[in-house]
Amino acid sequence: MGEQPIYTTRAHVFQIDPTTKKNWVPASKQAVTVSYFYDSTRKSYRIISVDGSKVIINSTITPNMTFTKTSQKFGQWADSRANTVFGLGFASEQQLAKFAEKFQEVKEATKQLKDKSQEKVETLSNHSQESGRETPSTTQATSINGTDDEKISHVGPEAAVLKTENDRLKSAVEQSNINAKKWETELQTLRENNARLVDALQESSANVESWKKQLSSSKEESDALRAKIAELEAQCHDADQEKQKNSQLTVRVQELEVELNDKQQELENLRKQAEIIPQLMAECETVSTKLQAAEMKNNELEGKLGCLQVDIDDSRQKQGNMKGELKKFMDILDGKIDELHEFRQGLSKLGADN
Repeated sequence: MGEQPIYTTRAHVFQIDPTTKKNWVPASKQAVTVSYFYDSTRKSYRIISVDGSKVIINSTITPNMTFTKTSQKFGQWADSRANTVFGLGFASEQQLAKFAEKFQEVKEATKQLKDKSQEKVETLSNHSQESGRETPSTTQATSINGTDDEKISHVGPEAAVLKTENDRLKSAVEQSNINAKKWETELQTLRENNARLVDALQESSANVESWKKQLSSSKEESDALRAKIAELEAQCHDADQEKQKNSQLTVRVQELEVELNDKQQELENLRKQAEIIPQLMAECETVSTKLQAAEMKNNELEGKLGCLQVDIDDSRQKQGNMKGELKKFMDILDGKIDELHEFRQGLSKLGADN
């Protein structure tokens, strides 16, 4: 099956600064995928994270590793093979808790696999010793019992079992040798990586020394420049004061000119307003005359309105009286019509009798 992912999450990845061993250096500009992988062939677990085409975490988990929560959303673990410390910043406490729980599970599984491997190696060693002790007795039995055919006829099943066990032990020993070669290769790779890291560290130390020398020379030059600047500042101090006074006077003159212009503008506005005042007064008198005329007309209209209201009330009263008289006349007319109708009925009866 090869290597398969067993758990995946997202987090911001950091690595410890190799120089200071204190500060964190961001390994990714944003949150990236961080996954646990299990290699069924090598029986190992790894934490892998890739940012684009760059592998930023490739950490094989060992039983000695420990994942530490340093805050509510941040955790870290040290990888001695990579010679660094990885840090992960999560978006929530739940994600951090799940990652830490998975780390503990994988760590326990790695420890169990290591214990089983050690037990298997011890078992293979014990079987090898036992087979070494049993070989002389088999030879002795062959010499005593005679030919090989006689031996097979007497102890055939036991020899077959021993042969099968020896073949299995040989294959296990070969597999362990292959694993040992792989481990030696990995150890050699780690040694080479450590050697490169040592060289890089020495080179960085040399660079630091050269940088320190450059910094000291730069400081000396800076001190000399500062002294010269102080002298120039002392020489230019009086000139700066005179310039400052001149600038202040210039600013004051400009302010006075602005104030004078404002006063002149106000005076001009007052003159214009004084010219308009007679015209405004004439207009005001005209408006007052018109207002008085309008008030007189309003009074006249109010008088006419009162007369009209009296006429309307009188006409309403007369109309009411006429309605009453008309009602009385209609009642009398109805009575007369009824009498005429009765008279006609009487005439019709008389005509019928005749």
